[in-house]
Amino acid sequence: MTGLIADTETNTHSRVAGKAYRGLVARRLLILAILTGLLILSVAVDVSLGPARYAVGDVLSTLFFPGSAELQMRVVVWDIRMPMAMLAVTVGASLSMAGAQMQTILANPLASPFTLGLSAAASFGAALAMVLGVALFPAAISLMVPVNAFAMAMAASLLIFGLSTMRGVTVETIVLLGIALVFSFNAALALLQYFASEQALSAVVFWTMGSLTKATWGKVGVTALILLVCTPLFIRRAWALTAIRLGESRAAAMGVPVKRLRLEALLLVSLLAAVPVSFVGTIGFIGIVGPHVARLLLGEDQRFFLPGSMLAGALILSATSVVSKAILPGAVLPIGIITALVGVPFFAALILTKGRKGW
Repeated sequence: MTGLIADTETNTHSRVAGKAYRGLVARRLLILAILTGLLILSVAVDVSLGPARYAVGDVLSTLFFPGSAELQMRVVVWDIRMPMAMLAVTVGASLSMAGAQMQTILANPLASPFTLGLSAAASFGAALAMVLGVALFPAAISLMVPVNAFAMAMAASLLIFGLSTMRGVTVETIVLLGIALVFSFNAALALLQYFASEQALSAVVFWTMGSLTKATWGKVGVTALILLVCTPLFIRRAWALTAIRLGESRAAAMGVPVKRLRLEALLLVSLLAAVPVSFVGTIGFIGIVGPHVARLLLGEDQRFFLPGSMLAGALILSATSVVSKAILPGAVLPIGIITALVGVPFFAALILTKGRKGW
C-alpha cells in the first residue's frame, strides 16, 4: 500500500513537472514569435523611411505583392532600401550570435567581438587592403578586404583561445587582453590612416564609422550564407554549449570536449564577426546587448537562447537603422555612432551590476 502511494505521488510530481516544462517551452516560443513579429515591423518601418517617405502599409504591399506596385516605388523599395534593411538584419544577427557564443565558451558576460578585439583586428585587416593593397592571401586577391578581415580576426581569436587555456588565467585576464588588442589594433589602424592617400583615408574613415549605405544584395547574400553555415553547427552543439555554462569541470564530466568546443566556436565566431565588419565597418555593442536581452527573456538553454540572440541582435540593429534615418530627415547617420551611443550606457550598467554581484 505504501509503495502504491509513493508511485502515485511520483506520477503526480512528474505530471506537474511535465506541465510546467511544457508551459515554459510555450512561453519561450511565444517570445521568439513576438521578436520575429517586431523584427518584421522594424524592417517595414526601415524601408518606409528615406528622402521620400512611404506609408508602412504601402511598403508591406510592395514587399508581398510587388507586381501591383508602381515601378518607381518597386525600384526604391526592392533595389535601394531593402538591401540596407536586410543587411542590418543579417549583420545584427551575426554579431549577436558571435557575442552570445563568446560569452558562453569564455564564461564572460562582457565578451563580444568588439570588446575582445576581434572587430578591431578585422578592421585593421580590411584597412591593410584598402590603404596598402596588401592581400594576406594572394590567391583571393579579388576578395582581399573580407579575407584580410577574417584572417586578422581569426588570429586574434586564436590568441584569446591560447591564453584562455593556460593555467591560472582568469576571466579578468581575458577581458584585459581583449582591451589590449583593441588599443593595439586601433593604434595600427591610426598609423595606416596617417600614411594613407586622401581617397584611401576617406574610405577607411567612412568604413570605421559603420554604415549600411553601401549595402547590396550581394553583401546580404554573403552574410546570410555565413549565418546559414554557422547556425546549424551551433545548433548541433546546443546541448554541449548549454552544459559548458555549468562550468568546465562539470561539462567535461558530462563528456563535453571543452577545449575542442572552444576552438571550433572561436573559429566560427571569427567568421561571424569578420565578414559583417568587412562590409559595414565597425559596429560595437550589438554582440553584448543582443545576447543579454535574449538571456533575460529566454534563459541559457541554447535551443532558445541561440535563435533569441539572433533575433534580438537583428531587431536592435534594424531599429538602430530606423533611428539613424529619423534623427535628421533626408540624411542617414553612420549606424556605428548610434549603436555606440546606445551601447555605452548598457555596457557601463552591466559592469557595475556584475561588479556588485561578483564575476
